[in-house]
Amino acid sequence: MTSTPPPPAVPDPMPVDPAQVADPQAHADRAASFERDADVYAQVRPSYPREAVEWMLPAGPRRVLDLAAGTGKLTEVAAEVAGPGAELVAVDLSPAMLQELSARLPGVTTHRGTAEDVPLADASVDAVLVGQAWHWFDATAAAAEIARVLRPGGTLGVAWNDRDADVEWVARFGEILHRGDRLEPAAGNDPLAGLGAAFTAVEAHTVRWTDRIPAGALRVLAGTRSYLLTLPDDERAARLAEVDTLVATHPALAGRTEIELPYVTHAYRATRR
Repeated sequence: MTSTPPPPAVPDPMPVDPAQVADPQAHADRAASFERDADVYAQVRPSYPREAVEWMLPAGPRRVLDLAAGTGKLTEVAAEVAGPGAELVAVDLSPAMLQELSARLPGVTTHRGTAEDVPLADASVDAVLVGQAWHWFDATAAAAEIARVLRPGGTLGVAWNDRDADVEWVARFGEILHRGDRLEPAAGNDPLAGLGAAFTAVEAHTVRWTDRIPAGALRVLAGTRSYLLTLPDDERAARLAEVDTLVATHPALAGRTEIELPYVTHAYRATRR
């Protein structure tokens, strides 16, 4: 089991602008919610274990695309794994996310775009990585675009960080976050089912690891979830208050200044035929 150092203290999430309140059950509104508080997202969202990224990337890739890269959590690890000779390209629809990525990873080339319309040439990358985003895609259109930009023999890797709900307090935290959420993907489901004939059979790999965060950051982490971002202010505040109560009263958390949050990372890969 590996761990990461705790992030710096972060501010409480900004309140939702009443004029911009969206439908928490609408796919497009949920996807658009990440435009808010990109700097907070970058500080509190977990990274990805190196073991999973090494497994997803082919040996010695020259050019790697992180698709729906967000603030660059996966991009950063991919750059370390690929090495100094590789070129990293990040594509995301959100200007705020890409701005945060560029500030943290100035050597990465960025483009605005979507998984269904990737702004890269045919057969121009050796690997495509997707972290925590496949469920936002039109899977059929995304698979066709990824097949287009991948060179023959190139690799598609998809990673998904799931909180380890086998731990009781983590399960309780997840229940607070997703109570009433009809769009939350089921943990451990194969996101690449039906990938298409352009790819080989999908392989899977699982890595268990622990993220160390300040106790107060659990509330902030909750506030970066798309479901909470799109709830009305009063409902969102009530959920965050429940997180505060969990931290203050649960025997595994009460009185601690730092929390070990366990994750199970599900990694998948397939090769472009």
